[in-house]
Amino acid sequence: MSVYKIIRQYNKGPIPEEDMRKLIEIAGDYGKVKNYVYARFGGIASLSKLYPGYTVQNEMTASGLRDTLGIPSVYFYLAVFDALGEIKAQWTRTKTHVQKNIGRNEQFTEEEKHYLSFLLKINSAFEQVLNQKPVELPQELAEQYTLLSRQADTERLQKYLCRQVRKCHVKLHTENTFGFSLSERAFRYGDGGIYISTKEKRKRVFIPLTDHNQYKSQLYMKLNPKEGTIQLHVPVRTTVRRHPEYTGRIGIAFGMYTMLTTNEGRRYGEELGTYQTGYADWIRRQAGIYQRNKESNPGRKKYQAKKKRMEEQLHSYINQELNRFLQTEKPRTIYMAKLPGAQGKGKNKRINYSVSLWQRGYIRKRLAQKCEEQSVELVEVWGKDISRECSRCGCIVTGSPAKQSGSFHCPSCGFQEEEKTNTARNAKKRGQGEGVLRRS
Repeated sequence: MSVYKIIRQYNKGPIPEEDMRKLIEIAGDYGKVKNYVYARFGGIASLSKLYPGYTVQNEMTASGLRDTLGIPSVYFYLAVFDALGEIKAQWTRTKTHVQKNIGRNEQFTEEEKHYLSFLLKINSAFEQVLNQKPVELPQELAEQYTLLSRQADTERLQKYLCRQVRKCHVKLHTENTFGFSLSERAFRYGDGGIYISTKEKRKRVFIPLTDHNQYKSQLYMKLNPKEGTIQLHVPVRTTVRRHPEYTGRIGIAFGMYTMLTTNEGRRYGEELGTYQTGYADWIRRQAGIYQRNKESNPGRKKYQAKKKRMEEQLHSYINQELNRFLQTEKPRTIYMAKLPGAQGKGKNKRINYSVSLWQRGYIRKRLAQKCEEQSVELVEVWGKDISRECSRCGCIVTGSPAKQSGSFHCPSCGFQEEEKTNTARNAKKRGQGEGVLRRS
């Protein structure tokens, strides 16, 4: 078994303006192709063309758009299938949203919900209903559909489904002109860098790279014209490692100053707060300096370079501590509360900057990736009141503050514990009970 992770490659030295212009031109055309596909095939009428997608490919070939733009086929068809994949994903999101609305609708009987779920699940039935066509299915599915339709007011339910889809579905559009994908035929490694095909026949842009690694897979190129830099995102297949000695079941709690605490009270990433506040304070100071001197058009090149270095240091520390956590705890299963959404701004500007730059999304993403690579199960549990619940007696502490100076106190049973440790213990209890939201 294997999983993919993203490796990044960087250019060595600024890219000449003429070469950057050629890359930007490709990115702009790539975006135009995607928007054409979104507009033409993103609606209800094109649902039957999405699977397996050859109809879309053939119609795009016949459209003449590639000749109009003068974009090489190695980019044109990749843009088509990129857009097609995103349209399919958007329809999946629409169906998920509609399914949730159906589940919340208390006016429907179980039979009616079952009928609507069937329409959402079977692509051909879904497409036929949205396009006001009779539902015609293969024999096995037709028998099931007939049985379900006998128990429901099909006309009313189909109209409801159409209304929900019109309300929930969004046609895609991109304004991104600073990135594009490259198939293997669009690039070649060599001479300490990479050669990229351009719109000119037999002409390539050469970009020296900071490493000498070479990959045979589809790449994504992210352009930064202001800096004269690029990033190459390379998906690399990694074998999943299985560790017989990884047997622990551990609850964890995330924090802004200590990265995570286990249900046994062990801490990892205790210097996160130092990195975090230093980074946030510097950003805040630089924002003030820029606002005061904005009219004199101060350069941002040094600012961007230092910001990138500080982010890399912070991310390096996070990854180092996550590795130490897994190697030390040897978990088979990790239980964690669902992270809360962004909170409103407070009165303290320094705290606002720290909260807005908190790396919780990055930490969660990297933990999930590392768990997948090490064959560790990551379980997300219900997070409501998890920090106010006593992990000994289960009492939800209200009224008097449950958390004081990083400590949790339960007035019901007298239990006292470090706040994050108590939260981590609750995460483990919920994960082993009925509080599971998602497993990965």
